[in-house]
Amino acid sequence: MSMQAIIVDSDPSSRQKLRELLHREPDIEITAECDSAGAAIRAIDRKSPDLVFLEMSRPQLDARQVVEAIGVELLPTAIFTSSDEQFALEAFEANAVDYLVKPFEKPRLVRALERARERYRFRHFAQLGSNMNRLVASARPGPRRPNRLVVRSQGSVYLVKVDEIDWIEAARNYVKIHCGAETHLMREPLSRLADRLDPKVFFRIHRSTLVNIDRVRKIEPGTGSEAVAELDNGTRLMISRAYRRGQLKELLGAEA
Repeated sequence: MSMQAIIVDSDPSSRQKLRELLHREPDIEITAECDSAGAAIRAIDRKSPDLVFLEMSRPQLDARQVVEAIGVELLPTAIFTSSDEQFALEAFEANAVDYLVKPFEKPRLVRALERARERYRFRHFAQLGSNMNRLVASARPGPRRPNRLVVRSQGSVYLVKVDEIDWIEAARNYVKIHCGAETHLMREPLSRLADRLDPKVFFRIHRSTLVNIDRVRKIEPGTGSEAVAELDNGTRLMISRAYRRGQLKELLGAEA
């Protein structure tokens, strides 16, 4: 895996020497060189490099500005350089992978690059794993929705097609399922049944009422704070103010 790198150093000769040393590394591609903190911030934001060589010297170039602007968590894998050892603690507090004291030679740079490659590989595969998890999550099927409800009544078992249901009302620990001219009594709380049905089709319009949105013909003002949903078959159902402000209003464009 190749790494795109940015060199940030206020000294042109230092940049040139580092460029020459990195030129011999086939997996390192220099995409920008900067001589100030501001230029470094812009380059990192624009190029999104994998590796940055960041000089720590004051007042010529204050690397703290770069770290603060980008953020430690978003800062690319970083090798800090300086002609002074006094900034080493700050560098490692900024999650530096290594700290090179100038002038440094090829062997020292090679060791730093090995650490950088290891950090880069770790980040790369961690990100790959995160992406795979998101992909699997997005591809994972949602909860299975029944296309029929099993209703037992007086020793018989009825299979009620979900897409034939007009509306459902609560009746203590039971629900009354209205399908055209037929009504079925089913032993199941309304809230539990609502969790089983597709929320994009069956909307709660009242604490005790669930309606098939495909059956709603119009919504009109009711008395007080309520509204009325009129179904295709002429049934009129009250919509409480709490549910009127929710998903049903957004879908149908009902007025508040």
